[in-house]
Amino acid sequence: MRGGREPSAPDAPPRPRRRNVRSDTERNRRRLIRAAAYLVARRGRAVKMTDVAERAEVSTATAYRHFGSVEEIVAEFRTDVGRQLLEFSNAERATGVARLRAVCGEWVRLTVKHGGAMVHTRSEDGYLQRLRAGAGYLSAQAEALAEPISSATAELGFPDPGDIGLFLWNILFDPREIFDLRDTELLDDEQITERLTGAFLGALQGWSNRL
Repeated sequence: MRGGREPSAPDAPPRPRRRNVRSDTERNRRRLIRAAAYLVARRGRAVKMTDVAERAEVSTATAYRHFGSVEEIVAEFRTDVGRQLLEFSNAERATGVARLRAVCGEWVRLTVKHGGAMVHTRSEDGYLQRLRAGAGYLSAQAEALAEPISSATAELGFPDPGDIGLFLWNILFDPREIFDLRDTELLDDEQITERLTGAFLGALQGWSNRL
């Protein structure tokens, strides 16, 4: 147009908002883990994937896109608990027996906090078999305990027990036994930690005497 302004281009239509698919995916995954932990704590092994999906407020199809079974979800929950223990262990500044006792105390606290969801993750395979096969839900827990056990045995003059130390620890600090001591012996968390840690150190000494 002569002597005037060029006509402006029409405004482009607003772009549709892109959904944050990754955020939605992660949120649904976390909901499923929380739902499974809640239900398994109350119903045990009777929980079905449809129950978990309903509790998490997602479709059953969505639940199966994330996990193949309820057992797989619960294993992921236990992995998360193991990571929490590992974070605590890495941050602990004490050494030797004091560090081991602190990490054992945190395990007792986490077990009590999460309740029955810690009990219903059982397997027919033994602990060492599962650990050496690379069971993901045991790996973080084992990493959290390996250095404290090694540090405690070094302080006490025992040989480093390796995986056997984890095996003995697992026997004594089984969540079922922690709840049994709370409910039957009426011990509090600190008493449970002290007595089981003492029993564990005795077991390590007894094992080392066999070497």
